[in-house]
Amino acid sequence: MTTPDTASAEIGLADTIGILRQPWMRPTRSSAGHGWAGLYVSTQSEQPYRASFEPVRTHLVVLHLGGPVAVAHGSGGSRERKIVPAGGFFLHPAGRDLDVALDGALNTIHANLADAQVDQAAEGSRVELAPRLGADDPMIEQLLLAMDGVLKDPVPTARTYVDHLTAMLAAHLAVRYNVAAGSAPAAAVATGLDQRQLGDVIDVMRLRLAEPIPLADLAAVAGLSPSQLTRRFKASTRVTPHRYLVRLRLAQAVRELRIGDRPIADIAVSCGFSHQEHLTRTMRAQMGTTPAVVRRSS
Repeated sequence: MTTPDTASAEIGLADTIGILRQPWMRPTRSSAGHGWAGLYVSTQSEQPYRASFEPVRTHLVVLHLGGPVAVAHGSGGSRERKIVPAGGFFLHPAGRDLDVALDGALNTIHANLADAQVDQAAEGSRVELAPRLGADDPMIEQLLLAMDGVLKDPVPTARTYVDHLTAMLAAHLAVRYNVAAGSAPAAAVATGLDQRQLGDVIDVMRLRLAEPIPLADLAAVAGLSPSQLTRRFKASTRVTPHRYLVRLRLAQAVRELRIGDRPIADIAVSCGFSHQEHLTRTMRAQMGTTPAVVRRSS
């Protein structure tokens, strides 16, 4: 375990696992020189590659801004390969070697978090983060997009805001992905959905994002009744299927607002909202912003 001082110190490119220092990376912006405590964030385009890296004392979270793309991720001799969609992420814990392969060009946000940040968030409990590849986590997606938003448009209060975002990311990782004694990933909780069920239900949500999805349809995918699905889905994700679907729709709307110039009304409908005002109202309630503000900040 690192000391608390590590969490308060600025970390730089040299403290990351090494992916960002490779010639196939094309950085757009980073937190270098901003004085962010215990956190290094970089946004870039990546070209296909395969490489191995030595362990470092920072946790790596990579958010895919595009996709789907095939990624292979391994550590300690084990290896996993998945097709990761836009909005998916992978988590590589501190202190582990990394073997990774990317099969296609991709835009990403990398957040490198000092392990001391996660230790502090756990308030003295032992933390051992579990690797994740291709997982979907709306909280992580929104936190990393918010960090990147600060780099795009820094304001005088940015340092304080980033400190809060960093603490939220550390706490979320410590709660959701800690596999130390007495803890387990949410998807493995006995009363929750198993990994296959949860993945299948979320896949249907993504595929049918633009249309109303009856709860019975999602329940059928998992082989459960609607009431069973609601209870077990919430045990796994801490939100109801409807709330999770709304988060997916908002995340997709944010991506489209940031990368294109389609009319907001068209984006609203394609992301499952009945009209532009429905998107605006939901985004204001859930994210504290509006589609127009998101578009201007891109």
